[in-house]
Amino acid sequence: MKAHLGDKPSSYRGSEIMQYDKGKHTIYHHRYHLVWITKYRHKVLAGAIRERVREVARQVCEEIGVTIIKGVLSTDHVHMFVSIPPHRSVSDVMRRVKGRTSRKIQMEFPELRKRYWGRHFWARGYFCTTSGAVNEDTILQYIEKHSPNSTGVSR
Repeated sequence: MKAHLGDKPSSYRGSEIMQYDKGKHTIYHHRYHLVWITKYRHKVLAGAIRERVREVARQVCEEIGVTIIKGVLSTDHVHMFVSIPPHRSVSDVMRRVKGRTSRKIQMEFPELRKRYWGRHFWARGYFCTTSGAVNEDTILQYIEKHSPNSTGVSR
């Protein structure tokens, strides 16, 4: 299905309609499942801390153009299913979200300083996987069909 920049892009995926996201010059469908944990897996994401982490993460994502499709905070880790524009890297999004939430939480909840003495609220690293409407086999089949005189050698 061809989508024009002026149209509302969508595609059929099974029985549901999949919506594409739009930038000024791009149409995309980049979905990522992101997970990260608190340092030492301390179960501190509860009550006011939990609400503040949620609020700051939403604020950061809105500022950088990331759409949160679904998010869940457990007591020691965060899951977010997000749409990230093509000009943003996953590592940049994670750096900004983890950095800002860590700084704000430690400033606003001084009791955490005893537990997180190195000014690190989150553990290093994160888990990331993509989600898309097209799998690798479909792409390979499309490329094979797209070029009728394929030599089998990549260029």
